[in-house]
This record gives sequence, C-alpha cells and structure tokens, in this order.
Amino acid sequence: MKGSVRVVVADDHAHFREGLVALLNAIARVEVVGEAEDGREAVRVATSTQADVVLMDLRMPRLDGVEATRQLRVESPHTQVVVLTTFDDDASIFDALRAGALGYLLKDASHQTLTEAIIEAAQGRSIINPKVAAKLVRRVASPQKEVCREPSPRLDVLTPRERQVLRLIGRGAANKDIARHLDLAEGTVKNHVTAVLAKLKVTDRLQAALLARDYGEDD
Repeated sequence: MKGSVRVVVADDHAHFREGLVALLNAIARVEVVGEAEDGREAVRVATSTQADVVLMDLRMPRLDGVEATRQLRVESPHTQVVVLTTFDDDASIFDALRAGALGYLLKDASHQTLTEAIIEAAQGRSIINPKVAAKLVRRVASPQKEVCREPSPRLDVLTPRERQVLRLIGRGAANKDIARHLDLAEGTVKNHVTAVLAKLKVTDRLQAALLARDYGEDD
C-alpha cells in the first residue's frame, strides 16, 4: 500500500472522537482528514475528502451509522466503513454488515487491532471483533441444523496449514491469535489468510468463517 490511509472519524461523543483522532494522528500510516458528529456529516466529509476509511459509530443523531454506511457505499464506493461501537447485539451487527460495513470493532479494541483494521479495510479486507464473528457464525448456522456433510471439494484446494488457519478463522480468531496458536509470524498468517480467501473464492474473513462452520472446520 502506498501513502497514508485517509481516515474520517464519525462519533457524536466529542471527547471520545477527539481522543480517537489524537490516537490515530500518532500512527505513521494513518492521516485523519476529517471528523463528523453525525451520520449525515460523515457522508459529506468522507465524500468531499475522498477518505479511504470511515470509523463509524452506530448511534448518532440526524442519520445513524447504518444508514450513513448505506449511503456511503453508493456515493463513495472507494470509501470503506469500519464500525466502531459499544453495541454487539445481533441486530446492530447484521444491519451494519448488510449496509456494507467491511469491519466491525468494539470500542474496547486495542490500539494494535484498530490500526490493523484501518490498514486492512483500506485494502478491501475485513476485520471483525472475534466475539462478534463467533456470534455471526452461530446466528447464521442456528436456523438450519444439518447432519455433518463431507468436506466440500472447494476445501480440498487448501494445504493442511491453510486448513488449520481456516479452522481458527471459523472460531473468530484474529491474525495475532492464529499466529500465537500455530507458532507462526503474524506476516506469515496474513499470507495464509490471503491464500485461503483467494482459493475459496470469498471476499472476506466472515465468508470464510461461514464456510468453516458449514463444513465442520471450526470444531
């Protein structure tokens, strides 16, 4: 990736927003190009600044984060949205992802996780809080309990190591957790994740996690 990632911070709580901006401004690869205190302003600022990523709160006045995300995907398709919220209920998660959010983090996310999410989102890759990812997998899988099927031929294209990585993705593990579990460098894990997504012909970790769940790779 060349240059800094251009970021807009959208949150109606001024103190949190200001603190987050100060934190992001200390990251060499990130440039904060705007702030917004509601969803309508987030769309306007992100579009006018040609932001790469918007860190989007969900509960905001005038226009909430879900609708702002939906509008941004139409008005500025280049701009990716990473939700940053305190809410991890099913409705909030599904509404945001259906609207087009690429990432979903809770406000207690570490500095490292937040940085990784911004960088990954700018490159079109998804990072979702592990607890949220696990909840998504359970929610999608729960309506139809099926007898375990044989592994899909699609999974046969994966190497044994890639199958291990997929299994951990299915459990909602982040790259750093996978690296620790498999005793690998985090950069190596990122390469494996990229290979898994490409071979399975899916666009993000959530879709890979659903495949893992579907075929028993998250056990």
